[in-house]
Amino acid sequence: MSELHTPQAGDDHAPDLDVVGLLMRQHGDIRNLFDEVEQSKGDERRDAFHRLVRLLAVHETAEEEVVHPFARRAFEGGEQVVEDRLAEERAAKETLSALDDLDTDDPEFLPKLRALRTDVQEHARAEERYEFTHIRRSTDVTNLATMASAPSPPSWTAPRTPSARP
Repeated sequence: MSELHTPQAGDDHAPDLDVVGLLMRQHGDIRNLFDEVEQSKGDERRDAFHRLVRLLAVHETAEEEVVHPFARRAFEGGEQVVEDRLAEERAAKETLSALDDLDTDDPEFLPKLRALRTDVQEHARAEERYEFTHIRRSTDVTNLATMASAPSPPSWTAPRTPSARP
């Protein structure tokens, strides 16, 4: 199998040549959006939060429709890896639902957002370690590229946000 360089999460200048690289970039974009939501106020916070919700939805849809089905059958233990990730996603969705019921200026919003951030970051680390690594080892560059260009998700690439990092 050919080796591919996986860009660092959040590297907006890296091409999305494969599904793992694409999802890693989205992990970085999600972290940047959490930063933006936490650091802004008023309408800017509301807009940033809506972009975060949209990117989380795009990301999870892509995983559910393309990545998880592949992982279930591609490597030993894939079924359990996917079930563990889905349980994490359900917990994050519950926190997100509670957040969605709040105004972004509500005093309860930031503490709940920080709890969501913790859940999402732990989930992302588990994906990278237990799912993405095995996917990369279980297939070739062509298959990874095909998965990245899969038409199923409404949009693999939600609008990019300016990186909060240099």
